[in-house]
Amino acid sequence: METVTEKTKVLKASARKLRKVAVLGSGVMGSRIACHFANIGVEALLLDIVPRDLPEDKKSDKKARNSIVDGALASTLKSNPSAIYDKAFASRIETGNFEDDFEKIGEADLILEAVVENLDIKKKVFTQVDQYRKKGSIVASNTSGIPINSMLEDRSDDFKTHFLGWHFFNPPRYLKLLEIIPTPETAPEVVDFSMEYGSKHLGKTTVLCKDTPAFIANRIGVFSIMAIFHVMKEMDMTIEEVDALTGPVSGRPKSATFRTADVVGIDTLVKVANNAYNDCTEDESRDLFKIPDFVDKLVENKWLGDKSGQGFYKKTKDADGKKEILTLDLNTLEYRPKQRAKFATLETAKALDGLKERLKALHAGKDKAAEFMNKLSQMLFAYASNRVPEIADELYKVDDALRAGFGWELGPYEIWDVLGVERTVKAMKEAGKAPAKWVEEMLESGNTSFYKVVDGVKKYYDQESKSYKAIPGQEAFIKLDNLRGQKPVWSNSGATLHDLGDGVLNLEFHTKMNSLGGEVLEGINKTIDIAENEGWKGLVLGNDGSNFSAGANLAMIFMFAIEQEFDELEFAIRRFQNTIMRVRYSDIPVVACPHGMTLGGGCELTMHSDKVVASAETYIGLVEVGVGLIPAGGGTKEFTLRASDTYRSGDVELNRLQEKFINIATAKVATSAYEAKNMDILRKEDLIVVNSDRVIKEAKNEVIRLFELGYTRPIERTDIKVHGKTALGPLYSGSYGFHFGKYASAHDMKIANKIAFVMSGGDLSAATKVSETYLLDLEREAFLSLLGEKKTLERVQSILKTGKPLRN
Repeated sequence: METVTEKTKVLKASARKLRKVAVLGSGVMGSRIACHFANIGVEALLLDIVPRDLPEDKKSDKKARNSIVDGALASTLKSNPSAIYDKAFASRIETGNFEDDFEKIGEADLILEAVVENLDIKKKVFTQVDQYRKKGSIVASNTSGIPINSMLEDRSDDFKTHFLGWHFFNPPRYLKLLEIIPTPETAPEVVDFSMEYGSKHLGKTTVLCKDTPAFIANRIGVFSIMAIFHVMKEMDMTIEEVDALTGPVSGRPKSATFRTADVVGIDTLVKVANNAYNDCTEDESRDLFKIPDFVDKLVENKWLGDKSGQGFYKKTKDADGKKEILTLDLNTLEYRPKQRAKFATLETAKALDGLKERLKALHAGKDKAAEFMNKLSQMLFAYASNRVPEIADELYKVDDALRAGFGWELGPYEIWDVLGVERTVKAMKEAGKAPAKWVEEMLESGNTSFYKVVDGVKKYYDQESKSYKAIPGQEAFIKLDNLRGQKPVWSNSGATLHDLGDGVLNLEFHTKMNSLGGEVLEGINKTIDIAENEGWKGLVLGNDGSNFSAGANLAMIFMFAIEQEFDELEFAIRRFQNTIMRVRYSDIPVVACPHGMTLGGGCELTMHSDKVVASAETYIGLVEVGVGLIPAGGGTKEFTLRASDTYRSGDVELNRLQEKFINIATAKVATSAYEAKNMDILRKEDLIVVNSDRVIKEAKNEVIRLFELGYTRPIERTDIKVHGKTALGPLYSGSYGFHFGKYASAHDMKIANKIAFVMSGGDLSAATKVSETYLLDLEREAFLSLLGEKKTLERVQSILKTGKPLRN
């Protein structure tokens, strides 16, 4: 019998389509899952129970009978951050109730259960599902802890072969993990489809899990939190000290440990820990899942975190009515003002660039902070190694789950590699925390790391075969980290040029926040030179940082402005404009890959690329007004050009210009790539990819496509229609109205008038067609004039010092 290849599996998985899904249960998870399916264009049916206490005259009222589901969805659609890419997408969700509308699940290709975590209730729901579902439809449970196999009792054979766990993490739009948990009865093609669909369409890191307590992410992640609780009490550390060490400095989310617990809900954390303690009877670290006394006390007091208004932190107001955040003292269980964590090791680590260097520094110190980090890491490494093969046969799945589900930059085994496996194991043994036997066997065989990259392919150590194997599915992604062991085509201190293969280059920025300073501008120009002169097909502008680019180098601009070096400033701005325009007018196709924050100059760079392949999670806009300036890297010019391109005979043209003017004057930022299309920051032909890991690969494909179509350098535009004084009047009136209505300060009004002047083409007496160069000159002049304003310099200084905009 012929073995089914990976390619055949993918083809079979791709043959199944999800045109409609039914989500059963509209709570926090159910309604958000329905929204995320709506995000990707799938019709969703969202059902919940009929209220039990309906008055007699409302029992036949459909609106009243749907009040639970409609209320839950309405609340979700108002949530911040938003659960949906574009509010218009909510029309893809139909609501109903279990009594009147359950038979509609027969139209669904996927039925996803998200009711309360009670096995008996779930079984009752699945009895109904089995009755109404169509044969071949997938049935999935979003349970976070109930064994998947326990839900199969009394189910039909077709149900059993199409049933498995789809465990989303909250919020489903933003957290990338989707754990797929099959049962022994689940058909292989259903598992393959779930893995492929979750990754390609839902944008998830799909991790195949065993049906073990808490699956992978919660098992390891909650262990890590419980370990922190126990170690900090043992070492008498404060909440602030722990959060300072377990936040971004060590590659964890900004919410660190205790803020995360408040957001998730302390009762939820306790429930998962209790389940792990009750279910993991053979776990060597079972006692660590026992809830500490101080956590029990919080639950007893109903101090459950954000949902109750207080938990480990408490938001309040001081005597002057100013917002203040208090911290719980774990010794007295009373709230007190926040205190700053003070450790030499912490300060040393903060000063370092790169997570790997920070991690080494945090563990190499001689103070209490380093002792805490070493104890915690040793416990984590020992626990994670003992979970393979219990919860996962392959160690990379553990890392994938923790990165995608808990927001860690590196998973446990990746951190272990950074710290040095040999050195760390020796220290672990000395501390009585020896790792699993297979780790020691790995070292004895001469293998000293869990991962290695060979010819751009990342491989993991497989403890079963005692060899390195390629992580499957890499062909769908391009990971720049895997290319860093190779010699770059070119590099400087702010950018690196990689060969992506097939004649395509990629320029990666690695300045702070990927800001566009002199090194990056040099990189862009040098790259285009190399590509044009050496026969490359084209260029991708992409990186795998948290953000594409936060914009221009403000610190440099501020320094020149303070020293009144206006010739230097004029040169720097002209160079920026010329570089952006070279991206537009080069002999090679340039494709940008925005993701995360793509602000100011990053937005301008994106808007001038030949094509954009954007992550759906792109937060993009021209935000220069916030620092007292106008977009001067072509952004104001480009919005004027795009407005001009929409003018049609008989249209009221000023309305279209005004929309673009308002976007710049209010520093509006799109909260998704879809919203960016509505704002005309992204064009109709630009692509949106839900899975951010696939963006660079898709961008490479676009470069090749443009090249093979016979790419020709565009002709610089000289036909941009501007309206002169005809537009200036209404736009000036609008900015005055905002000022006198107290929506904008006098300085805001001055900036808005500068934007209006550029977008009108100056004070021309009649509508005229102008060139891009003409508008760029106006941009640059306005930008320089604002840098001579005291209030602008105050705004720039505020951003540089505090990271917060100043309204003056």
